[in-house]
Amino acid sequence: MAGSAIQMREGLDSEECWALLERIAASPQLRRATRLQELLYYLGRRSLKDRCETLHEQTVGVEVFGRPDGYDTSADNIVRTSVSELRKRIDAYFSAAGAGETLVMEIPRWNYVPVFRYRQVQPAAEFPAAAEAPAMEAADAQHPAAQSDSIASRRSSFAWIAAWILVLLFGSGCLYFSIRYRSMSSRYESLHRSLYAWQYQPSVAEFWTAFLSAKPDTDIVLADASFGLLQDINKKSFSFDDYLSHSYVSELQARHLSPDLHAVLGRIAVWNLGSPDEFMLARRILALDPLGQSIHLYSARNYMPALTKRDNVILIGGDISNPWDDLFQDRMNFTAKFMPDGSIMVANRAPARGEQAIYSQTDSVQYCVVSYLPNPDRSGVVMLIEGTDAEATEAAGDFLLSDDQLSSFKKLLHAQKFPYFEVLLKVSSVPGTPLTASIEAYRTYPALN
Repeated sequence: MAGSAIQMREGLDSEECWALLERIAASPQLRRATRLQELLYYLGRRSLKDRCETLHEQTVGVEVFGRPDGYDTSADNIVRTSVSELRKRIDAYFSAAGAGETLVMEIPRWNYVPVFRYRQVQPAAEFPAAAEAPAMEAADAQHPAAQSDSIASRRSSFAWIAAWILVLLFGSGCLYFSIRYRSMSSRYESLHRSLYAWQYQPSVAEFWTAFLSAKPDTDIVLADASFGLLQDINKKSFSFDDYLSHSYVSELQARHLSPDLHAVLGRIAVWNLGSPDEFMLARRILALDPLGQSIHLYSARNYMPALTKRDNVILIGGDISNPWDDLFQDRMNFTAKFMPDGSIMVANRAPARGEQAIYSQTDSVQYCVVSYLPNPDRSGVVMLIEGTDAEATEAAGDFLLSDDQLSSFKKLLHAQKFPYFEVLLKVSSVPGTPLTASIEAYRTYPALN
């Protein structure tokens, strides 16, 4: 593989550079970031194989992120944000697993073409030459034979004293470490109970173990409020494919609107707005994994289709602002729908006896749907949380993280363990009174377990 002009001038081996790039891509910093891996390989290939010395943002957007030719980079910053995140992860690699690498890689801020260079070796500190040992003093005037008995006697006394000292030190050490171990064990148990309090709540622990097992990881995907706002302003719905390809931005730009409205829509499209109540719910779930080993947070805008097949997924928000819901909506009985007047209702596709076909929110009553299902190939689980407002989303968090509520729900199901289910929560919020939630309807799918 031929090196680019940059590497040729620096006398670097392009094969060595590519091997470094592969180590970075396989590192913990990038191993699970599929889209960033693709970006890294693309930039490295353009540098090392195509001998490219300059790459423009629009070119990267078209060839890596599937944007249309000539798209507006001022309205779509996917390349800038992705490269910025890639730089951070590369720096993190060289600060951790790659700290011993002699060859390093950087993506300059003025260009998107990677630069490879050898680390500058710090000169070893010069130590003064060891001082010459002083001349040995003259030996004692005693005869060697006279000295030997005295030395043997002193050695015997020193041996007994040293043995007693060692016994005392060993006994003291055992006592110290025994006390220390008991103290540390008590502190560790206290700390563990503080960090993992949910593991000591039987129903919460049983339910969330499905998400917090070692494999696969769990992804929390927050809604894209900007996407929902654009649809609301334009009175038009866009599909999941429109969202994934980003074609809805081009469609909005092509509409015959006033320059001021075009400018407003362009700004909203760039913003990655979120809902505070949904973020607070995500924080409560993230707290179940305080070391961040199993649960990862994404925005809908930065999530990737490949992860839905590999990881457990928790989707927060209705499909108007979290289009990833569309991948699973056809399997659900209860779905939140946004109405033209801006209100939200819950549709019941197959009402059972005593149930309504439509549940509409009022000033004092809201609803939330929680759906717990297997992913399409049964390799993991999916949970969708769709609240009609902030109180409903808060109620979903209380339901999913309360041992009392989960235990009561399990008893209602007459189940030994939690089956896959959907539950519709009715949330009553009257000013001056506590928030109350009750189960309005539910479905179970034990055959899917």
